Amino acid sequence: MQQETISIFDMFKIGIGPSSSHTLGPWRAAQLFTKSLKEKDFLHQVESLEVLLYGSLAKTGVGHGTDIAIQLGLLGEDPVTFDINLIQSRINDIQQMNRLLLGGLHEIQFVPSNDIGFLYTEMLPFHPNALSFLVTLHDGQTLGETYYSIGGGFVIKEGEDLGSHQQMELPFNINTSDELLHWCRTTGMNISEIVLENESAWRKESETISGVLHIWDIMKQSIFKGCHANGILPGGLQVSRRAHQLNKKLINDQEYSDYPSWLQCIKNGGNDFKYILDWVSCFALAVNEENASFGRVVTAPTNGAAGVIPAVLQYYIAFCDGNREDKIVQFLLTASEIGSIFKKGATISAAMGGCQAEIGVSSAMAAAALTECMGGTQRQALMAAEIAMEHHLGLTCDPIGGLVQIPCIERNTMGAIKAITASQLALQSTPDFAKVSLDHVIKTMWNTALDMNSKYKETADGGLAVNVPISLSEC
Repeated sequence: MQQETISIFDMFKIGIGPSSSHTLGPWRAAQLFTKSLKEKDFLHQVESLEVLLYGSLAKTGVGHGTDIAIQLGLLGEDPVTFDINLIQSRINDIQQMNRLLLGGLHEIQFVPSNDIGFLYTEMLPFHPNALSFLVTLHDGQTLGETYYSIGGGFVIKEGEDLGSHQQMELPFNINTSDELLHWCRTTGMNISEIVLENESAWRKESETISGVLHIWDIMKQSIFKGCHANGILPGGLQVSRRAHQLNKKLINDQEYSDYPSWLQCIKNGGNDFKYILDWVSCFALAVNEENASFGRVVTAPTNGAAGVIPAVLQYYIAFCDGNREDKIVQFLLTASEIGSIFKKGATISAAMGGCQAEIGVSSAMAAAALTECMGGTQRQALMAAEIAMEHHLGLTCDPIGGLVQIPCIERNTMGAIKAITASQLALQSTPDFAKVSLDHVIKTMWNTALDMNSKYKETADGGLAVNVPISLSEC
């Protein structure tokens, strides 16, 4: 597998739900295509545009809002800054007028129901998440580009080498956990310190720290907002939000006005095991209910698994005295490195590897981060990541109705709890990598992904997606 250099801001991307591979990736692909048209001076010559979706993007695209994301990307909107309250109105405008302002500059006729094609039975060989943009110019000339959304919001243009735009000379070259451990032993640094040094190849340390804290701010907002939003999730399954009711029950009539006072209310409840367990579940539910509602979340490393890392970090802040900026930065730096090693050695795409590639990876990331922040050694942190992933191996992706709701939202609670358990086990153990190392588990995960039947890879063709009866009208 060709390697690439991955920054923390590649692993943690701010975007809009419900899926990093099916929403954020196609959105970015549409942006890249319009940018390509501008650079070639073709944008104002476009007469018509057609978008073709293949494989997993076609089969679960409607449930994941792929068509919506593509239209917003073609308009030139950015998922990091776009006002999520305007999503429906923008889409309605296109549908009512059958017109689209390409790149925000050139108006063309565009009928989403005709011009976005879902090719359910076709798949391109490089990756299950493929989409092609085809345009006809005023002079009759046709041209097109194909992109692959490979998970976590990462996008590759066909014909472009993997990571060709991400090569960077780093102080510490790391592709495996063994290489990471080597540099930790050589320098005496912990994992987060190694990562911070590598990030200096891209920007000043102060800018990295500021950026990481901004990432946490978005995560924190998604937790807080999700804990205070009531109602039914969109998509037709009639899934009720649960974080709101659980938050209300656990707060027990305490009054608060903002996140800091809410956090104090949580701490006032004590450290009973059941109480903490309920809060961890609440944190994870809150984020993924926001994600399922086209809310703003952070890929961690994907949208479908966006609740695990925020939930474990919020647990650390609320119940382990971790409410310090330096510890928050340490947590996210460590988590990002574990995620990047998984991406280099296997995949973070459910369409490629099942849910083990999303919830499993996020749980491993959170486990390692929590372990380091709790005072564990580098080897204990890697052991925690290994334990967390080992017990997610083979986890399938079988979303009912192609929506990131059942079983996806609850799986984030499970991933968060497993991460905390894995961390506790590692902190109470003497690591013995002669038996099972993180690299062994990553290789096993990749082999399992290759062996896994495609119907369990985010296609909604197997598992719960076909065994739980729903009518097509519901979705």
